[in-house]
Amino acid sequence: MEINWQPDPQVTTPLYQQISAYCRQQIQQGNWLVGEKLPAQRQLAAQFNVNRSTIVTALNDLQADGVLSSAYGDGTRVASNTWSLALDWQPYLHGQFNANLPTIQTINRLEGESYLRLSTGELAPELFPQKLVQAKLQAITPQITQMNYLEPLGALNLRQALAKRLQRWHIDVQPENILITTGSLQALDLISVALLKPGATVYTEAATYLKSLQVFQSAAATLTGIPQDDAGLCYWQIPPHSTTQQLLYTIPSFQNPTGSVMSLQRRQQLLQFAQKHQLPIIEDTAYQELWLETPPPLPLKALDRANNVLYLGTISKTLAPGLRIGWLVGPAAVVRRLSDVKMQTDYGASSLAQQLLAALLTDPAYDAYLTELRQQLRQRRDAALASLQDYLADVATWQTPRGGFYIWLKLAPTINVERLFQAALKRHILFNPGTIYGTNQALRLSFAYVTPAEFRQGIIVLAQLIKRTGKD
Repeated sequence: MEINWQPDPQVTTPLYQQISAYCRQQIQQGNWLVGEKLPAQRQLAAQFNVNRSTIVTALNDLQADGVLSSAYGDGTRVASNTWSLALDWQPYLHGQFNANLPTIQTINRLEGESYLRLSTGELAPELFPQKLVQAKLQAITPQITQMNYLEPLGALNLRQALAKRLQRWHIDVQPENILITTGSLQALDLISVALLKPGATVYTEAATYLKSLQVFQSAAATLTGIPQDDAGLCYWQIPPHSTTQQLLYTIPSFQNPTGSVMSLQRRQQLLQFAQKHQLPIIEDTAYQELWLETPPPLPLKALDRANNVLYLGTISKTLAPGLRIGWLVGPAAVVRRLSDVKMQTDYGASSLAQQLLAALLTDPAYDAYLTELRQQLRQRRDAALASLQDYLADVATWQTPRGGFYIWLKLAPTINVERLFQAALKRHILFNPGTIYGTNQALRLSFAYVTPAEFRQGIIVLAQLIKRTGKD
C-alpha cells in the first residue's frame, strides 16, 4: 500500500477529515482493495506527518462508516467499498503468476527513490558509453526505412553478429540456432511455459538469483538448491533418476549472487553427468564478458557435444538493461518452439534496439569499451574490498570476486539480518539480504552501481547499525 500524500495544515478542513477523505478516495478508485491491510498507526502518522491521535480519529471515522475494520492482532483492513461503484478486484489478484517476496517488492519499489543502493545489479549511469551509443544511433537512422514486425527469431543481422561473437567462446552455431528475446528473463519465462510440465524440478545453485524470481514456481515447477564447493556446483548431488521432468539452471561464470566461477574440470564433469542422465541445462552467461583479471573457462555450451545446453545471453549487464535485449542459443527445434510462444506473447523485441545492438557488436569500438569497463569495475571492486576490510572484517567474511558485479558477504551468526535490513531502510540504504536468494546470514553487495565513495559511506553506516541494532 503506497501513500504519497499528506494533509494540508493551511486549509480550514481538520486534518483527520482530510485523511478520512483521502482514504475514501483511494478505496473508491480501486487503489486500496477490500481485505488489504493498512500500515500501523505509528507508520501512518509518520507518512501523513500528523500526531497519532489524528490518525486514531480518522480511522475511527472510517470504521464507523464500515469502510475499515480492525481486529486484535490483525491490524486495520479495508472492509468495504459498497458505498461506491468501484469494482472489488481482490478476488482477481491471485492468478497463475506468484507474487514476489515482500522484501523484493520493497526493494523494487524503493530503488526508484533517493536510497543508497548497495546491491543494485546494474552498471552505474556514468559507465554507460553515451558517445558510442549516440554515434551508432545516428549511423543507423538513415537505414531505418520501416518499423514493422521482425521475423520470429529476431533480426537476422543481429543473430549473425551474435553467432560471430559466440565463436570467440568456441561456440559454433548458425543464426537459426539463436532466438532474440526481450531480455534473458523472457527466455526463462518462455522455457517455463513452453518446455516444462507441471511438477517439474529445476535444480539450481543453493544460493541463486533464480530464487528471487517466481518464473518457474508460477509454472508449477519446484526449485531445488544444490551446494557448491570451491570448484563449483556439486552436480553429483542431483538425483540421477526421477519420475518427474528435471533440468538444471546454472550461472557458471561469476555466479549471481556469490560471484563464484565453476572450474573447467567441473564443467566437463557436469556435462558428462548431464549427457549420461539426459539432464537439460540452462546456462546463464549474463556476466561472462565481465572478467576483471582473466577470462573464465569456456562456457558449457562450447563443451557441449550432445545438445544438452540452452545458452542464455544478455546485454543488460555489459551495456544497458533498458535495451531489453537477450538471446537464447539451442537446437533449432527448441528455438522454433520458443519463438512460436514468443510471437504469441509480444511479437518480438524492439526492432530499433536490435538494430542498435547489431551495429554496436560489429564495431571494434564496442570491444574497446568493454576493456575500459573491466578496468573501471576492477577499480571499483578493489575500493569496495578495502571498505569492507576497514569496517566489517570483524563481523563478516567474503571472497574476492574475479568478475561480475557482486561481493557475497557472509555475516556472523549473531547478526539479525532482517533487523539490519529494516534499520538500514530508515537510513535510506538498500541492500539485498541473502534470504531472497535462499540463504541466511548473507548479503549481496554490488560495486557496479554506486560510486566507491558512496559504497564506503554505506558500509560505514551498516557497521554502525550492526553495533547498535543488528545483533541478537
